[in-house]
Amino acid sequence: MNCFQLQYNSFFSIFVLTINLEHKFMKDFFKMMLASALGFIIASFIFSFISMLIMFAMMGSMMSSFGKQESFVLQNNSVLNLRFEGAIQERIAESDPFTELIGGIPSAMGLNDIVGAIRKAKNNDKIKGIYLDTRIFVASNATLAEIRQELEDFKESGKFIVAYADSYTQGGYYLASVADRVAINPQGMLDLHGMASIPLFYKDALQKLGVEIQLFKVGTYKSFAEPFTQTEMSSANREQTSSLITDIWKSVKDDIAASRNMEATQIDSIANQLPMLRKTDFLLFRNLIDTVLYESEMKNYVRELLGIDSDAKIPSATVAEMKSVKTAVIRKSTNSIALLYASGSIASGNRANGIQDKYFVNEIEKLRKDNNIKAVVFRINSGGGSAYASEQIWKAISDLKEEKPVVVSMGDMAASGGYYIACNANKIVAQPTTITGSIGIFGMIPNFSGTLDKLGISADVVKTNEFSDFGNISRAFNAQEAAMMQSYVDSGYDLFLTRCAEGRGMSKDSLAKYAEGRVWTGNQAKEIGLVDELGGVDEAIRAAAELANLGKSYVVFEYPRMKSPIEEIFNKNKEELAAKTLKSYLGESYDMFILLKNIKDQDYIQARIPYDLNIN
Repeated sequence: MNCFQLQYNSFFSIFVLTINLEHKFMKDFFKMMLASALGFIIASFIFSFISMLIMFAMMGSMMSSFGKQESFVLQNNSVLNLRFEGAIQERIAESDPFTELIGGIPSAMGLNDIVGAIRKAKNNDKIKGIYLDTRIFVASNATLAEIRQELEDFKESGKFIVAYADSYTQGGYYLASVADRVAINPQGMLDLHGMASIPLFYKDALQKLGVEIQLFKVGTYKSFAEPFTQTEMSSANREQTSSLITDIWKSVKDDIAASRNMEATQIDSIANQLPMLRKTDFLLFRNLIDTVLYESEMKNYVRELLGIDSDAKIPSATVAEMKSVKTAVIRKSTNSIALLYASGSIASGNRANGIQDKYFVNEIEKLRKDNNIKAVVFRINSGGGSAYASEQIWKAISDLKEEKPVVVSMGDMAASGGYYIACNANKIVAQPTTITGSIGIFGMIPNFSGTLDKLGISADVVKTNEFSDFGNISRAFNAQEAAMMQSYVDSGYDLFLTRCAEGRGMSKDSLAKYAEGRVWTGNQAKEIGLVDELGGVDEAIRAAAELANLGKSYVVFEYPRMKSPIEEIFNKNKEELAAKTLKSYLGESYDMFILLKNIKDQDYIQARIPYDLNIN
């Protein structure tokens, strides 16, 4: 698979001059050499000096931000300012120094930090309410559901929640609808349009490049390869995608309707009128909002709720600032629950990015051997990846389960390989809108013979055995090779099905009806037995404590350890630098290059969710 590989090297050009080596020319030549060398040394010195200045500026910026965070003091009569922008991820490092240095780019937010801030605000008497400020941000429906659940729990304290925005995205409004009062700019916009899936298909583009994708799969609904082999959805994929987005939309509109004292059918009716392009009078009349205010007027309303003067500064705390707010002192306990985060694509390797098998097996082994850890919550957010790596992690979880309870908490998705590593847990908890299932595998091998023809390149082979050149991407598989490959994939699917059936305590025949690569929502998965309970991380932690008979006497620690900002600076991936360089040279062709590279570098057998659901 690695026999056809592009390599990019940067080096000084060497000019071979084939003219008479006269004395004058030699003098000029050495002068040029000396000048070039001196110029290179000076340029290197300047570059190093500038790099040091940037480094010191970044470190100064970080130290400054740390100082601010440490010096923050929560005031009486405060509000938690929940301002959402940028991407909301499972969790993030303390800060992103590169983003801070560039400026103007919204930093990512950690779901764990947001949830932690809301819980602290609920239990802290100095905070009287939440000011919800949803801007342009990116978050999945399951992440939104987790935050919304925390907001609803916060309201049980009797404290207020108010929401304001110039423009509400659909996700932003989903969160805002839980507020006691929803306000919008008089010229504002509110988007509520329903759900759509818009996948892209690359078959024709690949054909123009002479690339043929040879597909071997099991599962009628296993549609990862469709973008590479078709120009539109298969009927099976269209069926499962329609079912998926319909159920996700049902959860969203039911929650909005309940909060706004409306019927779900009313939400559908409003969405069909595209409120995004309607005036605020329409929003008021349809009960989507409570009032129309300018931001200054909204802040005066908050001052009234707090009982402070109209010209007084509103005491507030951000999510970042709430990190430094101390909670009750945690006594050292020998009863700990480990919250193990696994987010990204599953692959073979020993690095911390994504879910690499050797790295995670090692982390799981540490938890198994730690006698203070009585239970593990395995937080999975993955659409799958390598079937081989998934099997390795499955085995590590199986060994861990023999000694202490394991509860899976599914995030945005835990599908295909993500479900593989989850299926053997004592209990599985998912959000209603979590994407899961997709029990099926495939092998996808590119054939570049057409590309070589277009470039005028020929390939030949000398071999000692019949299959010595198996996987040679300069030609298509022959009939015998294709049959053997399909048999291998069939065997892998049978193993996947066996693992899931045993983990869920079901017969293979019963589970097979819900497999075939089909994707389900958390709601649907609970009905068919793929999931035990609906909820977020907190429900999973409670379940783990119950299984370990810990009562309420336990503490929770997160794993793996997050890198500090300084470590992030000095551990920047060399691939990241290479990617930036390639992108600057290839321009719009970069995405296609990465697409082909990813196809080439995959393991033979993959357990992945459909390539890109692209749900909006």
